[in-house]
Amino acid sequence: MGDLFLVRHGETEWSRSGRHTGWSDVPLTERGREEARRLVPLIRSHRIGAAFCSPSQRARETAELIGLQDVRIDVDLREWDYGGYEGITTVQIQRERPGWFLFTDGVVPGPPEHPGESPGQVGERADRMLAKVDAASANTEGCVVLVAHGHFLRVLTARRLGLPPSGGALFQLATGTVCRLGTEHGRPVIAGWNVRPSS
Repeated sequence: MGDLFLVRHGETEWSRSGRHTGWSDVPLTERGREEARRLVPLIRSHRIGAAFCSPSQRARETAELIGLQDVRIDVDLREWDYGGYEGITTVQIQRERPGWFLFTDGVVPGPPEHPGESPGQVGERADRMLAKVDAASANTEGCVVLVAHGHFLRVLTARRLGLPPSGGALFQLATGTVCRLGTEHGRPVIAGWNVRPSS
């Protein structure tokens, strides 16, 4: 398997305030756009063999701003379906559910079209996405880039490393950053995390 680059979209008003943003199509802030533009040198320094992106506008705009070409939109890259916790912060949730933790407790049901996902269901999507990554890697000499969302990419990282979906809790992920998953002696490793340009 080749290197896998994970890009979390730039800042939005909801990410700045800590509101859970699953299906809500919140746009980037101007700061979020600048975060994305600053990643261009990091992306251009590598040969890109394939690129996939979440269908949300915040991810698609980030992919465009960092200069990715021939991007494949994939619904498996969408953010965690937070169900009834959409738009609510962790602090607000914990007022009613002290000690609540997304990666182990999941969410409460939302409307019929957004019932929410368990950690296991998000892990299943991550596994499907990783299978697509591996198929793309087998057909290209470059690396694969995924542009998506914080909680989903954390679960995907856990699954790549052989951890359960709850292992995503170990990987804090900031907006507008690049992470690199590589291999060492044939085993998946984290080669870079939360990387931003130094200037």
